[in-house]
Amino acid sequence: MSNTARMIGRLFLGSSLVFAGISHLTFARDEFRAQVPESVPLDPDTTVLASGVAEVALGSALLFAHGHRRTVGVIAALFFIAVFPGNVAQWMHHRDGFGLDTDMKRFVRLFFQPVLVALALWSTRPARR
Repeated sequence: MSNTARMIGRLFLGSSLVFAGISHLTFARDEFRAQVPESVPLDPDTTVLASGVAEVALGSALLFAHGHRRTVGVIAALFFIAVFPGNVAQWMHHRDGFGLDTDMKRFVRLFFQPVLVALALWSTRPARR
């Protein structure tokens, strides 16, 4: 794939993370609370706010940290892995959120997390010469 395609993927992912982070902090806090597993030792709202800040930071780094793209990509991939239990908890406990109002929708969503991990790693690979 071309360097341009990777750049577009990185810009898409970075912008999406910034938007998601802002939504954690503002208009979608209730929706995100539905994804916080009971096993997380923090208050669900604190967890949502902390993950929102992390998403804004990661998204901004993907957009602007040119000298450290690979490192940021790995950190973003690890973040997507770390929040995956929230997606599983939403499915297992039948919690609605973001239009995921059936078990099938919540189950299908689980398959998108590996795509995000792959996109974070692929889009931040060093440019080919």
